Amino acid sequence: MAEIERSFLLKGDLPHGADRVDRVEQGYIAIDSDGTEVRIRRRAGALTLTVKSPDAGRTRTEEEMELDGGRFERLWPLTTGRRLAKDRHLFALPGGLTAEVDVYVGALAGLRVVEVEFSSEQESDGFQIPDWFGPEITGDQRYRNRELAVHGLPRETSPS
Repeated sequence: MAEIERSFLLKGDLPHGADRVDRVEQGYIAIDSDGTEVRIRRRAGALTLTVKSPDAGRTRTEEEMELDGGRFERLWPLTTGRRLAKDRHLFALPGGLTAEVDVYVGALAGLRVVEVEFSSEQESDGFQIPDWFGPEITGDQRYRNRELAVHGLPRETSPS
């Protein structure tokens, strides 16, 4: 399955009226130098293992599989030193799109990223960026979750 998404920093305050908020905890089992990654995630009671292809701009291959609780707990220790947690706020956008605003916690506190997934490159190209979105960071490797989990905040977004 292809994943087509664009990412932005959040400008200003978190909007009110999220349709849903979930705590997301994820850890990386393997991260290859070419950008291939294997991660596990706990979100709203769902436990998953995800494999993502190397980065190719907005589009990458992503395969996700459900895990049972026992398997997740056995794999979780393999992610030590490569974890992050965030609260994901979902907001409806025009055209049936959803903005996922990730508000990071712990060592990444202060970072707020907005992601929008698209069904096609054409839909992505035609996207009208809302005023509350900040600078686009699509393709900026420093903001990839795997990079954040391993290296922490990019220097310019560190809270003062």
